Amino acid sequence: MGVTDAANPAQGPLAGVRIVELAGIGPLPLAGMLLADLGAEVVRVDRPGTLGIIPPESDITSRGKRSIIVDLKHERGPSLVLDLASRADVLLEGLRPGVTERLGIGPAECWARNPALVYGRMTGWGQDGPLSQAAGHDIGYIAITGALHAIGRAGGPPQVPVNYLGDFGGGSMFLVLGVLAALWEARASGHGQVVDAAIVDGTASLQAMTYSLLNAGLWRDERGVNFLDSGAPYYDVYQTSDGQYMAVGAIEPKFYATFIGLLFDGATPADFPQHAQGADAERVRSAIRDRFSSRPQAEWAKVFEGTDACVAPVVSLAQAPAHPHLAARSTYVSPGGITQPGVAPRFSRTPGSAGPIEAPGGHSRSVLEQWGVPDPESLLADGVVHGR
Repeated sequence: MGVTDAANPAQGPLAGVRIVELAGIGPLPLAGMLLADLGAEVVRVDRPGTLGIIPPESDITSRGKRSIIVDLKHERGPSLVLDLASRADVLLEGLRPGVTERLGIGPAECWARNPALVYGRMTGWGQDGPLSQAAGHDIGYIAITGALHAIGRAGGPPQVPVNYLGDFGGGSMFLVLGVLAALWEARASGHGQVVDAAIVDGTASLQAMTYSLLNAGLWRDERGVNFLDSGAPYYDVYQTSDGQYMAVGAIEPKFYATFIGLLFDGATPADFPQHAQGADAERVRSAIRDRFSSRPQAEWAKVFEGTDACVAPVVSLAQAPAHPHLAARSTYVSPGGITQPGVAPRFSRTPGSAGPIEAPGGHSRSVLEQWGVPDPESLLADGVVHGR
């Protein structure tokens, strides 16, 4: 494993792990952020003049990383990346299949310098298959896995779940999982390997329970008709009198009984059967809808707070950090006045930390020096490396 700079001791369970991240968009930088949060030393290799849609000072996914700007079109650029990879435990990249090979920084070239390197590859379609060279985004990846088809109201079109499901659920999380597993194996074998993290594969994996229900005849391959997709009155959202919403997830009978009792002032499931069918189910749903619409969200939140009714207010992105439960746990933090998610998961003995958000190229010289890359002054003078 790489050695952490003594002047900047890392904390977290991944302290001592060195990662090179070839700058990209979407799921790749989030994966790097998660690893940095847990103590890994992540150096992001940026390209000259490349800026994303998010201003660097606001890009939370760059937190805890150091950045070096490398001109990969310079004849010495790829060699520098190989120098960094030779001193790292992991390299992360999210380019189209074959691009790093054409640049001369593919797995074979890296392993020639560092046989134990874990080479994490993040793509939408995967490293092979008919679509592997096609452009794409989250919505297309989840479309072909069946996941997008399953989200929405009965009789309506599929609903887009932002890009949480594909990019970050099926992408970032599975890249992190694969990298950590490969790191564990490399410790024993001394050999790295490619981690092919494809969003289509990860999204498919997230549907294991849904396919279990489908195979058992407990799920219909339609939107809005199943017990977890708004097809059941006890698992849905309802509008309140002030135009806000309450989320209801009272699946288990005992929780449903608590929900009905609190919502209707002492009523029981006998009055509003949980698994009613046909017209009776619509009567139950209509009664719940009408009841929620009679009072504002804040009042309903007080009614259900701390109970086993499995009901919660639907809050906005701006409101979430101030929710009493999340505030008590510091689920969101605001270093430097920039509100952002805190570190997850949490560790009792080796806690991670949310590092500062740094601009591209802010550590070019220090990375070269601290990682022991030969002739850093020449690299800076010749324009191979930019920044300070």
